[in-house]
Amino acid sequence: MIVVGLMSGTSVDAIDAAVVDITDQDETLILRLLGYLESPIADELRQRIYALFSPEQSRIDEVCEVNVLIGEAFANSATLALRRAGVQADLIASHGQTVWHQVTPGHTRSTLQLGEPSVIAERLGVTTVADFRPRDVAAGGQGAPLASWGDALLLGDQQLSRAAQNIGGIANVTWVPPGAQWEAMLAFDTGPGNVLIDHAAWRLSSGMQRFDVDGALAAAGRVDDVLLAELLGHTYFRLQPPKSTGREVFGAPFADRFIERARQRRVTTYDILATLTAFTAHSIADQYRRFLPGRPDEVILGGGGSRNPTLVRLLSQLLDPAQIRIHEDFGLPSLGRESVYFALMGYEALHGRPNTVPSCTGASHPVVMGKVVPGANYRKLMAQLVASDQRRPRRLIVLPTPVSS
Repeated sequence: MIVVGLMSGTSVDAIDAAVVDITDQDETLILRLLGYLESPIADELRQRIYALFSPEQSRIDEVCEVNVLIGEAFANSATLALRRAGVQADLIASHGQTVWHQVTPGHTRSTLQLGEPSVIAERLGVTTVADFRPRDVAAGGQGAPLASWGDALLLGDQQLSRAAQNIGGIANVTWVPPGAQWEAMLAFDTGPGNVLIDHAAWRLSSGMQRFDVDGALAAAGRVDDVLLAELLGHTYFRLQPPKSTGREVFGAPFADRFIERARQRRVTTYDILATLTAFTAHSIADQYRRFLPGRPDEVILGGGGSRNPTLVRLLSQLLDPAQIRIHEDFGLPSLGRESVYFALMGYEALHGRPNTVPSCTGASHPVVMGKVVPGANYRKLMAQLVASDQRRPRRLIVLPTPVSS
């Protein structure tokens, strides 16, 4: 089955589209990556999405309109990815764009992703699975990190313990113990990834840079140990997993307060970026020490932060002697790992098979995440599922990507 996985993270910089061919045999999913594409989100749409992150600025009419506009952008991204791969899709699986994620005590547990799947199904004529997180939240889970399910399938090893560390806007880890025992797995958001670094780079460059390219600004500065200690004292880091966070906690207001505090101490722009980069690295290492059952033998990096040499170098020092690897070592693009996983989740949802790991999200039981919007191919698709295996997959094999002639 040809599936397109679509994802946009908290950085709101691009839509990741992974085109994959999925089959299953016994309890094994077999995947071949046919194409991967990053489509930059237009500046105007990005700014409208950013405005929705602020309860003081967002309006319900704007939420309604942006929901459709994101759906159009996702549909365009899928169309372009399929064209480049030279194939037709059987299924689209879209994560959408998270604009609010509220699972802290004292609030109604809720999560909201925009990117109207009906628009995607209509534009491509293809059945679309979307809106994954709410089902896990309804079952008492955090609705995150959902990539833990894909990590369980891909990274299980009989001897090695592995930590899959995604560094997107928010950073999250999946602990995969030796023997790939799913009930012993653990996953949670470690804290901010790139979100604070990106905001500081944008603000301190007067909008000229949307992120710290190659970590160059941070590399030119020195870490302010006093400010770093204050940052690491945040209450989030004491919360027990499973837990998740987002821009609601570590967003623009948090970054702006930090910058003002740094200015009071006459800290330079370079030192601000160095300190925020150290904050991401040290918070990851801190959460490993506090909550992982043991030291990982290998740490597999993914997300935009894996392209920041300054951040990766600091992480390597803090996590020594763990071997640092990237998802390309396992056949997946480091930046596109989540879009591949959502393609797999959509495939499993269509088959009616659970696509979560409750020990990672905190849900009371495994659930089938995702809502199905029938496309023009829906009846044909359903006919293919009549004789499908209902056993839950326990392993993922990634085949080599075919070489274009």
